[in-house]
Order: sequence, then C-alpha cells, then structure tokens
Amino acid sequence: MKKHLLIIILLTIIFLPLSAQKKKDALYLKNGSIIYGKLIEITENQYKIQASDGSLFIYPYSDVDKLVKESPLFAGRKEDGLGIAIEAGFLAGAQNTQYAVPFSFNFMGSYTINTKGIISLGSGVEFLGAAYTPLFFELKYLLKDKKTSPFLFARGGGLLHLGAEEGDPYNNNEYDKKNYKGGLSCAFGTGISWAKEDFETYLSFAYRYALTSYVQKTYNNGTYYDYTYEDTYRRLEIKFGFRF
Repeated sequence: MKKHLLIIILLTIIFLPLSAQKKKDALYLKNGSIIYGKLIEITENQYKIQASDGSLFIYPYSDVDKLVKESPLFAGRKEDGLGIAIEAGFLAGAQNTQYAVPFSFNFMGSYTINTKGIISLGSGVEFLGAAYTPLFFELKYLLKDKKTSPFLFARGGGLLHLGAEEGDPYNNNEYDKKNYKGGLSCAFGTGISWAKEDFETYLSFAYRYALTSYVQKTYNNGTYYDYTYEDTYRRLEIKFGFRF
C-alpha cells in the first residue's frame, strides 16, 4: 500500500507541471489579441481555431498577424478574494484500528490576501478509529507568486464524533459500549501548488497530531465504573486538493 502511494505521489509531482506547460496553437491578431486553442482549419481566406472551452472562432486571413505554437501566458495567481477548496488523502502511520490507512476528506472556504497569504475555515469527515467531523482554521503562505510555488501551512481545531455509541455486533451482555468523544487536532506541513488562472491544484505533506477519547464502563472490584480512555494519533498526512 505504501509503495503504491509513493508511486502515485511521484507521478503527480512529475506530470502536473508538465501538463501545465503543454503548448497550444496561438493565433496572434493584428488588433493585439491572442487566441489560444487547437487549430482546426486553414483555408485561403480564413483561420478556424477551437478554444479550450469548446468555442469555435473564425478569423479572416486579413485580421491575422501570425500563427505559432506556444504555452499560454500566465496571467498570475489570484491576488485577493474568496475561494473554495476540496482535498482528500491519507493519514499514514502505525494503526491498531480497523482502518489500516485512515482516510480524510475536507472542504474549505478560503480568502486570499496579497496573493501569497490564504486563510481558510474547513470541515469534512475523517476516520481515526471511528468517524469524526473536523472543524479547523488554516493559515497558508505561498513562497512565490509564480505558476508553480512551494508553500507552508498550519492548521488547528477539533474533532467531533459522528454517530451514537458503538453497538455490540454479537449481542454479548458482557460487552461494554464505547461512547466516543472528540478532541483536539493540529497539523504543520509543506507542499507544492500549481496555478492556472483562478484554478489551483496542490499536493501537501504534514505532521498530524490528534487526541480523541472514549468513555467505557469497566468492571473493577465488583462494580462497574465509567472510565475515560484517550487515543493519541501522530501521522504523516498526505493530501491532494483543488482550490478555485
């Protein structure tokens, strides 16, 4: 599992920048405009080109200055404003639960400040021995304002347990139900981001710490008592996300 995950990460790092650099047909018009897309047809009196969104443009030969093949110009990252991010990944580490590699899925509302600073509020669902809903605040800082940029981030918040007490699948009267509680959660990490206009993909790596607990009746000296047990998780968090 870890070997396959490493291969996926390496392929992502290699091919995402390459795909971002893919060259397109560029039609330079005499009025100064540049049309990027796929050249469909050239006739004696016109050029026919299809844009990336599927739109078809036809220009008379007299309006065209030149036709070349090049990468579209990078207009720059978003300078300010609201955004939405969706990410998913794994919390890899030693486990003693039914989730060999706990899965994490989050969505965030974000705000960009001066291009490099991004603040976010997020939630989602995570599996750490049981299902939890995270509620967190994130600070992210891009080290560059270029198309490809490394970044640093810190995230903190809490985990809320999803669902009721754990049931007894075997109807065993001696089984003591676990009443799961939430707990604290934080992460510190780095990553790399690839931007294209207002759309961004990113891959992140972080140290993840989480503290959860559950209450369970325990038999001691002829009497049942409610005891609180704590579970501490220290994980390598690997996530792939989109922000737009």
